[in-house]
Amino acid sequence: MNAIEQPSLRDLLSHKPFLRFWLARLAGILANQMIMVALAWHMYEITGSAWDLGLVGLFQFVPALILTLPAGHIVDKFHKVHIYASCMLIQVLVACLLVWGTYTDSVTRELVLFISAVFGMVRSFQMPTQQALTPHLVPSNLLQRAVALSSTGVQTAVIGGPALGGILYALHVNAVYVICAVFFTLAFFLAASVRYEHKPSNAAADLKSVLAGAHFVWHHKVLLGAIALDLFAVLLGGVTALLPIYAKDILHTGPEGLGILRSSPAVGALLMAVVLTQWPIERRVGRWLLIAVAVFGAANFVFGISTHIALSMAALMVAGAADNVSVVTRLTLMQLETPNDMRGRVAAVNSIFIGASNQLGEFESGTTAAMWGPVGSVVFGGLATIGVAVAAIKIFPDLAQRDKMLAPKPT
Repeated sequence: MNAIEQPSLRDLLSHKPFLRFWLARLAGILANQMIMVALAWHMYEITGSAWDLGLVGLFQFVPALILTLPAGHIVDKFHKVHIYASCMLIQVLVACLLVWGTYTDSVTRELVLFISAVFGMVRSFQMPTQQALTPHLVPSNLLQRAVALSSTGVQTAVIGGPALGGILYALHVNAVYVICAVFFTLAFFLAASVRYEHKPSNAAADLKSVLAGAHFVWHHKVLLGAIALDLFAVLLGGVTALLPIYAKDILHTGPEGLGILRSSPAVGALLMAVVLTQWPIERRVGRWLLIAVAVFGAANFVFGISTHIALSMAALMVAGAADNVSVVTRLTLMQLETPNDMRGRVAAVNSIFIGASNQLGEFESGTTAAMWGPVGSVVFGGLATIGVAVAAIKIFPDLAQRDKMLAPKPT
């Protein structure tokens, strides 16, 4: 292995703009995870409805669906750091609104749904920005390690955020929202300090330019397959929206137990991110991706039938580890195969798929749980995810047969 193929982690950490942005993402995601676990429990306390828990996801998804493709064009056109910092500032204001609402006893079902929509709008700009910005902060030979280290930071925040949010909520709900406002503020200042060489896209602000990212993904079957596989796996197999029901009604625990359950997938993902940072996947990339999706489905099936919190935590950890293989592989393929001046628009397409899988998946979980009960919903989703992994072998043969992250250049 030569130095170009295996650069050291020290080389990556020497890039200070990347390190500052990594810390900004860490603070922002920590706050976001805390606030989402608090909102979910808050909503379930107000309404006691699986349908309303699903609506939280739907209200995040719809504005993101409408705004993400135009946001991708904006991300390519304007300074990415400024866009990301603005996203953090808006979330500071949302956290402050929740502090006021809780203090005056004004948090209602409608306010929670409104705030969910605001988060969806913010995410439509934040996700393509953070995905498109990373390649500008590190050289290409460090990109896979940068993606894996970013995932490590994300998963660390996803572990700490829900657990801390659950503990603080058990003390007082406003403790969660105040701490979130502090972390969002820290993320704003860290992001604002990042410097990079901005080269705006010269694409015209027309429909063709806005849709260019979708056109690019559609004609790159490996990338399309990786994104679509993640979409259907998390859309069908995700369990996040139902965790308040599992925590309260099946596992008989409180908000602190919900925080632990929300953190468990991230524990597995963090361990896998550490592995991938040290030993990146270099061969049989497509095969490992399909195996990871199948394992994700099987782990969620086990969670669905579990009535013991230790087994439930273990199943969620395995699901998180498998999902992180998919995340790192997909993002690395996307960054390596996308031209510099299109990264924002391609990342926007990826964000729509992720939003559909996460937020629309929460709505799907709430809807099926309302019809079949939470156990039926999760069991069905786990089995369907395994089916998706098997079907992808035939539907996306280029992805299934992909060997290396960087495709060999034609001779």
